[in-house]
Amino acid sequence: MTQTAPSDLSDGIAARTSPGGAPNSTKGKLILSRTAKYVILLFFIIVVLMPVYVLLVTSFKPPADVSPETSWGLPLRWPWESENGGPTGFDNWVTAWDALAPALGRTFLLAIPAAAISAMFGSMNGFVLSRWRFPHASLVFTLILFGMFIPYQAVMTPLVEMKTSLGLPSTVVTLLFVHVIYGLPICTLIFRNYYEGVPIELMEASRVDGAGMLRTYASIILPLSAPGFVVTIIWQFTSAWNDFLFAMFLTDVQGGPVSLALNNLAQGAQLANYGAAMAGALIASLPTLVVYIVLGKYFIGGLMSGSVKS
Repeated sequence: MTQTAPSDLSDGIAARTSPGGAPNSTKGKLILSRTAKYVILLFFIIVVLMPVYVLLVTSFKPPADVSPETSWGLPLRWPWESENGGPTGFDNWVTAWDALAPALGRTFLLAIPAAAISAMFGSMNGFVLSRWRFPHASLVFTLILFGMFIPYQAVMTPLVEMKTSLGLPSTVVTLLFVHVIYGLPICTLIFRNYYEGVPIELMEASRVDGAGMLRTYASIILPLSAPGFVVTIIWQFTSAWNDFLFAMFLTDVQGGPVSLALNNLAQGAQLANYGAAMAGALIASLPTLVVYIVLGKYFIGGLMSGSVKS
């Protein structure tokens, strides 16, 4: 048996661990690349969170302490402390909650049904357009998609005239119909692309078992549609929750969503209490933030699930 001299072993170890060796150089490049990525990500996180920081610190400042020069500074006193018996920082949140609480409830009654109904109809449309090759199916799909490119401003006057002629109320009920109809094109597109990736063998097997189109959709396709529903529900919920233009023209402050109430609060606090307006903005944005935190990890997966056909 040939034995390796200790000098040979030491030379080999030195070669593998030398500063100029290839493995150490590659490892150093990987560490440098990873560090650069974290630095870039940290930079973008700071940029994105800067407005949130200003909103948060301003919401805890009494009206007397709010000014453009001190917008980046922390509150001069604790939120529960007041100067000469005046309002405290917590009073901003109380004022904002009192102004927005009724509208928050109405907005939930708008956003949740609008997201669920438009997602369900979009799923049905997407299934038919992807698996039922009826005459002029491509033309029908194109006409549906055309609704995505119609700007809100172009249909606002006809919508207001239609609302007036039909005697519809200036509440979130009217907005519900508008958001369901306006959300159908994007929901149809998402589900059609998603169902294009479902193996055709599943439908052929259901036909062999005697299932019709409705039975196939309910028993085979619908249970596989969770990723598509996550994407469309997040999209529609956010669109309905953040809508302001439709709300401004079709509802009023007494029956409208939280975006209209927040605008009213901000205008009322324009010269008196910026802190209440900032607190209201944070309260109004919290539900959509929670939705993205809970379902965000499924959002990208749902978008990409229909991008590659099986």
